Amino acid sequence: MKYLISLAASALLASPALADERQPDEGVAGADAAITVLATGLGQSVDVSGQSISILSRPEILAIQGPDLTRVLERLPGVVFSRNGGPGGATGVRVRGAEAEQLLVLVDGIRMDDSSLPAGGPNFGNLLAGNVDKIELLRGSNSVIWGSQAIGGVMALTTRQLEGADLSAEYGAYESFAGTAALGGRIGSASGTIAAGYTRSTGYSEIAGDPEPDGYRQWELAGKGAVELGQGLAVNAAGRFADSRREIDGFGLTSADVQFTKDISARAGLSYAAGALELSAHGAIYDVRRDYVGPDLGGLYVRGRSYQAAFNGRLQLRPEVSLIFGASNDWTRFSDSATAGQSASQLGVHALLDYHAGRVNLSAGLRYDEHDTFGGAWTVGMNGSYEIVDGVRIRASYGEGFKTPTIYQLYAFADDYGFIFSGNPALQPERSRSYDAGIEYGTHDGTLQLGVTVFRRDSRNLITFVSCDTSSAGICADRGGDFMAGTYANIGRTRADGVEVDGTVRPSDRVQLHAAYSYVKSYNRTAGDFYEGRDLARRPRNALTVSADWRTPLRDLAIGADVRMVSDSFDNQFSSTTLDGYSIATVRATLPVMDRFEIFGRIENVTDERYQTAAGYTTAGRSAYIGARVRY
Repeated sequence: MKYLISLAASALLASPALADERQPDEGVAGADAAITVLATGLGQSVDVSGQSISILSRPEILAIQGPDLTRVLERLPGVVFSRNGGPGGATGVRVRGAEAEQLLVLVDGIRMDDSSLPAGGPNFGNLLAGNVDKIELLRGSNSVIWGSQAIGGVMALTTRQLEGADLSAEYGAYESFAGTAALGGRIGSASGTIAAGYTRSTGYSEIAGDPEPDGYRQWELAGKGAVELGQGLAVNAAGRFADSRREIDGFGLTSADVQFTKDISARAGLSYAAGALELSAHGAIYDVRRDYVGPDLGGLYVRGRSYQAAFNGRLQLRPEVSLIFGASNDWTRFSDSATAGQSASQLGVHALLDYHAGRVNLSAGLRYDEHDTFGGAWTVGMNGSYEIVDGVRIRASYGEGFKTPTIYQLYAFADDYGFIFSGNPALQPERSRSYDAGIEYGTHDGTLQLGVTVFRRDSRNLITFVSCDTSSAGICADRGGDFMAGTYANIGRTRADGVEVDGTVRPSDRVQLHAAYSYVKSYNRTAGDFYEGRDLARRPRNALTVSADWRTPLRDLAIGADVRMVSDSFDNQFSSTTLDGYSIATVRATLPVMDRFEIFGRIENVTDERYQTAAGYTTAGRSAYIGARVRY
């Protein structure tokens, strides 16, 4: 009943996403909002791709308010998340039932595969929404273009590039503060933006039942720019530095342990476009340094660094046929307080043929990767779409994905407190095959847009931790120890299938209604495994987000609401701990005071729902925030 009440409430309330007068920094308007880089690695209209791609632009991100990026991502079908505790806690985003580490995330083209983590992957806990201009999400495997990690999908975050200045700040529950400042402009053929952000919160205990709050603080500095050199040639660069401090509960509820993290990422490249040829090349680095200070974890540290050199191109062979091609070389390095520095490298090349003629769009490609430890891997992908009648399009895709073992899984070694553990250099890549088909009506910025997609993904060779506590045979030979001894092995198989429905209705220029629903059944298919047939951990089968937006005639006051509904799930592979489903609602408003000044506010979790996305970890109760924004 409470779900029905919340759903009814969301239909009566509404959001600031609909302001007509947008400043240059407020997002990509019109046709640009429907351009994606995820399908081919180069710009392409999302309406001609046969793959399942969603886009959110700056106006919608601003409307949702706040620094928490997961509140924005909940508007995308097929997406669920879990977080260990409050702000800054380890946050995993799962797409179509894949592991959180099987989602490739790019920020301004820089891969956020954090090699300091045992299974790699991005940590959304330290990615904030304040400087994000556009979010693209491709659901389904797409390693042909993007290589390792693109099993569940690929997400691209693009930061702002503005002309002018923008300042915003908000204050609210848990003594939290979030502020951003950005300045950008153009001089001749050069353009650039520099942005800074700061957020802090006294927080609440990450462990349920602990009265001691665990605070969080992060500040960041980011910039991007480009210079047009003429004759189709341009140079571009982007970078980000983030410094965070998070209080954590180590081995005791009232632990005084603190985690310090420094994230450094940078990218520089060249692009060329003239006639039938388009080329781009870049070099990038992503460096993560994590240190622990305190009575329980003090002295521990972890370091991860990755480099990439990549080249992409498109050659128009005929008006309707183009060849997409590229190559990349990736290097990663890992070390921690128990493991000496180890490194790995991987070289990949790919080619793709694109055909676009009238109502028909087809694409097919092939990729080969060579890893310095496990050898080579081939990947195939294809997709297509057909416009049946004006505005109605059917599409289908088949994609393969792989994820290379991390350096930790290959080489890590620990011998502390009687614990003996080592990696497994014989590991092979995780692999997947993904299928989907759908039908769509309308366009990205039209009056009515509706899409329905059915999908399936089969994954194999999944890397699983093997305990050697009770056995010294087989893979456990010489790996036994006194406590939790073990290693990694390729023994896992899973399947995820389901349906996604996504729709937006704009009955007038002042009203917008949106809903995103997904049903995902993801389960263990490892033959002979004790848990065969059981649902995978932290994958609720049902997830629905409903939002309503209304810009009133009263001084263009914008009011809105979102409701997020998630069904029950299990917290572990044993299916022994249940995470209850929940329904949470947010109401929000924005009031333009002057031409370039506005105030805004919101109440999150209006009904003060008590819920968990990870067993034993606390989530926020009813919380109120107020802020202001000024543009020049």
